[in-house]
Amino acid sequence: MILLTFQLFLAFLIANLLGYGGGPASIPLMYDQVVNAYKWMGNEDFSSMLALGNSLPGPIATKIAAFVGFEVGGWPGFIAALIATIVPSAIALILLLRVMQKHKQSPVVKGMSLLVQPVIAVMMLLLTYNLSIDSLKSIGPIHSLLIAVLAFFALVKFKIHPAIVIVCSFVYGAFIIPIF
Repeated sequence: MILLTFQLFLAFLIANLLGYGGGPASIPLMYDQVVNAYKWMGNEDFSSMLALGNSLPGPIATKIAAFVGFEVGGWPGFIAALIATIVPSAIALILLLRVMQKHKQSPVVKGMSLLVQPVIAVMMLLLTYNLSIDSLKSIGPIHSLLIAVLAFFALVKFKIHPAIVIVCSFVYGAFIIPIF
């Protein structure tokens, strides 16, 4: 149990230390640790947890850490994963904000902030691709395409809140997909 708790701590520490840009940037790193490295969850379970976590209020990284930590290691895993997610980020935030404030006009600081954005975008695209493949396998191309198109229009054209779109997708998955 101690080894498992340490592995949870290490997995979330790595994901959160390297996840520059907050929760969305650390999700692909958490995915890699949880699904690929330690195999605590499969792709489908991770995507379901991610969808549920996105429909709840609060930061996504802490919700993922709390869920995976408790699911894998009970209360000790829950505590270890949350500490690994929250404490290093809080310490780094305090220290980096002081440095950034002191050197905010520096071209190096501006360059670092701008050049990391494409890396985060690629990581999010890879995560989206992996989860899309799982969706196609589990519910088929028709349902996947229908949900994707409806979600896109609901979010972009009608400006519906993402949580409502996610809940509607849950309802569709619970009541419509089993019929077909």
